Amino acid sequence: MSISHHISDDLLLSYAAGSLAEGWSIAVATHLALCPSCRHRLAVAESVGGGLLETMEDDASVQSSVDQSWADVRSRLQQQDREAPAIRETSVGRGGGLPEPLRSYVGGDFETLKWRPLGRGAYQIPIKTEDRETMVRLLRIPAGKPVPEHSHGGRELTLVLAGSFHDGTGLFARGDLEDADASLTHQPVATPEADCICLAVTDAPLKFRSWIMRAIQPLLGI
Repeated sequence: MSISHHISDDLLLSYAAGSLAEGWSIAVATHLALCPSCRHRLAVAESVGGGLLETMEDDASVQSSVDQSWADVRSRLQQQDREAPAIRETSVGRGGGLPEPLRSYVGGDFETLKWRPLGRGAYQIPIKTEDRETMVRLLRIPAGKPVPEHSHGGRELTLVLAGSFHDGTGLFARGDLEDADASLTHQPVATPEADCICLAVTDAPLKFRSWIMRAIQPLLGI
């Protein structure tokens, strides 16, 4: 199955510029390991961005020039999306395990993960980073089961690593990246075929509709 949900232009450009916090970078880098299409887009961004640095002048017109140049880069990325051939996942993307850099962060692959129970059959593994902006964790949702309905206090990136889920906005399978913000209220549900394992990165606590979830949220750290 090909990847349908990709990194946004803004995230990709920030990653290329080295300005993303560590947590966001883990999600982007792991998606890139699974997605040839986005690796191609990144190469375009890095190539054009390098050219901008070489030609930039130190005068009052620099900021205006940079703003226009990054607008041109975004336009070029969008054009690449339209022109790039449909590329299927590599063998690693289709049926492999955890790609780098995520494998190094958790110290192994799927079979060695040490899950912590969240309740109702769900599990998590918090991932330590050096940045104070994001919270990073692996989540395992039981096959056919939902995550409690919630909205977001900030941004949430969810990258599917195994299985799949749907949440009313679409179906997300291995390699797909959902980019949610405060405008989205949803209830992801794992598809019946297998447990869904995701990498989730947030910069603010989730906002659960259920008062029970709100009561235990500090204990769960989500």
